Amino acid sequence: MNSRNDVFNGEIKMLKHKNIAVVLMVFIMIKPAFTDAQSVEHWSSKWRNEWPKTDFSRTTIALEEIQPGGPGKDGIPAIDSPRFALLSAAGNTLSDHEPVIGLSIDGDARAYPLRVLMWHEIVNDTVAGIPVTVTYCPLCNTAIVFDRRLDNKILDFGTTGNLRHSDLVMYDRQTESWWQQFSGQAIVGELAGQTLTIVASRLESFENFRARAPHGKVLIANNPAARAYGSNPYVGYDSAPLPFLYKGSTPEGVPPMMRVVAVGNEAFSLPLLVSQAVIRHRGLTIAWTSGQLSALDHARMDGSRDVGNIVVTRANADVPYVVTFAFAFFAFNPTGTLHTAESTIQPGAPE
Repeated sequence: MNSRNDVFNGEIKMLKHKNIAVVLMVFIMIKPAFTDAQSVEHWSSKWRNEWPKTDFSRTTIALEEIQPGGPGKDGIPAIDSPRFALLSAAGNTLSDHEPVIGLSIDGDARAYPLRVLMWHEIVNDTVAGIPVTVTYCPLCNTAIVFDRRLDNKILDFGTTGNLRHSDLVMYDRQTESWWQQFSGQAIVGELAGQTLTIVASRLESFENFRARAPHGKVLIANNPAARAYGSNPYVGYDSAPLPFLYKGSTPEGVPPMMRVVAVGNEAFSLPLLVSQAVIRHRGLTIAWTSGQLSALDHARMDGSRDVGNIVVTRANADVPYVVTFAFAFFAFNPTGTLHTAESTIQPGAPE
C-alpha cells in the first residue's frame, strides 16, 4: 500500500472528529507569500534533486498549487509492459459490474479494470498501432485516455507523486515535463503549454464492455500478488464531506463530491442524468443505465454501490467525457456550466 492511502485514512479520521470548516481553513491558509520569481525558486529548489531534468522556469501555473500526494516519483508505478487476457479468462476474477476503461480503436478493443489502475494510475500501451496512455486518478475519479504522440515524438508517462487540485500530475520520461491529468496539458517544464489529444473511451462495467467487444482483451496485473488488486484503499471516499488533499474553493449550491459528467466546459450532475436516463443537448446524447459499481465506495470494489454506466455520443460516435466530482470540474473549468436537477450553475470565478 502506498503512503498516500495512509495519509487519506488519517485525514478522514480528522474530518470526523474536528470541525470541518476550521480544518479546511487552516489547510488552505498554510501557503507562503512569494513574488513569482521567489515562488519559482522556492518550489523548484525543493524538487531539483529528484527532478534534475525538469525546467522549472517554464510553467503555466503557480508552482505552489502543486503539493505532494504521499509517494514520490514513480512511487505509484506506471505499467509499461501491459499484459492482457481473453475476456473469458478474466471473467474468473473480474465481476460483471466492476468498472473498466473501455477503449476500442479500429477493431482493437481493450478493457483496463480500475481494480488494476487504482494501484498504478497510468498504463502506457499501443492500441491498433496508436501509442496511448490510459490514466485514472482516484481522488478525482477521472478516467482519461491520451494519444502519446506529440510533435513527431512518442512520449511515455509516469507518476510524479504530486497533485494539483487533488488531481494526478504525470510526467513524460523524455523531457520530464509535468502534465495535468485532468486536462492533458503540460504545466511545468520544456513542454509547458503543450496539450495531448484525448482519445474517446468509456468508463463502463466489464459486462457492458464484453457485450460490445466480445473479441476484446482485458488488462491483467503483471504480478497479481504485488498489490491488493480488487480492493479500494480509499474506503468511503464517495461519501466523504470534502475532497482529499484539495486546497481550492468548493462550488456553492452543490455537494463538492457529487458525481458529474463533464464534456468540455459543460457538465451534468449524475442525479439529473439518473432522473432522465437520456439527455440531449447541443448535438450530444448522454445516456445512463444501471449496472456499474463505484471504485471508491466499499473496501472491496465488487461490493460497492451501483453508480451506473454512461455513454456520450454525437452523431452515433463516441465523444470524450469524464465522470468526475463537482469540485474537480470547477477547479479545472472555473467558468464552466453545471446542469443539475434544480438549476444551472455558472460560477464564472477565475481559477
